[in-house]
Amino acid sequence: MTAEEMITVAKDNGITTLTLNQPENRNSLSMAMLQALSDQLEERAGDAETRVVVLAASGRVFCAGHDLKEIRGQLDSHQFQLDLFNLCSKVMQQIVNLPKPVIARVAGVATAAGCQLVASCDLAVAADTARFATPGVNIGLFCSTPMVALSRNVSRKHAMEMLLTGEMVSAHRAEQIGLVNRVVDEQALDETVHHLAATIASKSGHTLQIGKEAFYQQLEMGLTEAYDFTSEVMAKNMQAADAQEGICAFLDKRKPDWKDK
Repeated sequence: MTAEEMITVAKDNGITTLTLNQPENRNSLSMAMLQALSDQLEERAGDAETRVVVLAASGRVFCAGHDLKEIRGQLDSHQFQLDLFNLCSKVMQQIVNLPKPVIARVAGVATAAGCQLVASCDLAVAADTARFATPGVNIGLFCSTPMVALSRNVSRKHAMEMLLTGEMVSAHRAEQIGLVNRVVDEQALDETVHHLAATIASKSGHTLQIGKEAFYQQLEMGLTEAYDFTSEVMAKNMQAADAQEGICAFLDKRKPDWKDK
């Protein structure tokens, strides 16, 4: 299967949907799948037509994590394992650093690195049939890299419970602990995701980029440093053409004309 077949691309009014398309392999994050996803994310970063990225999957499994069959064939190769986890970590960071918001559309099961993929996205909408787990502990391989994204989205005790037990978490429980934003009936999933993506895509792309970047940067700072940093960000943002247009449009009671600058 080619990279283009592994991940299909659809564009609609500023929304680009990237669909993991190996349902026969449970959309596992093989080296080839990770590289294809990395390439797509790199392309989206520079794509002026894309304002929002939706990450979806075909079949009944969103993503089962790493390809254990591929790993079993390389059990004696530390270099392969290191390359695999480094590439996976790169992809997760590409999602966080992408200058466009990323929404996970989750139908089915997301486990291990698949759960990490959901946690790495800026937003996540799940069907009520979706389930989540970090089950590495069950096979003697603790989900250490998925832990990075998981622990930055849910509280420590909830993250530790998932990591230590390896048990499945329902979609509604995932919403309760902050792993996903919304849970909807499976028939309403596409409509809900599209409405959310379209709402975000209607904003200034320049402003979205500023806000997303600042959000993740300030999370790593102390309170005073974060306020100093974001004050500077807002002052700089205020000089942008879109900010000035937005303020004038609001006061004039008209729709803003974004220039994305």
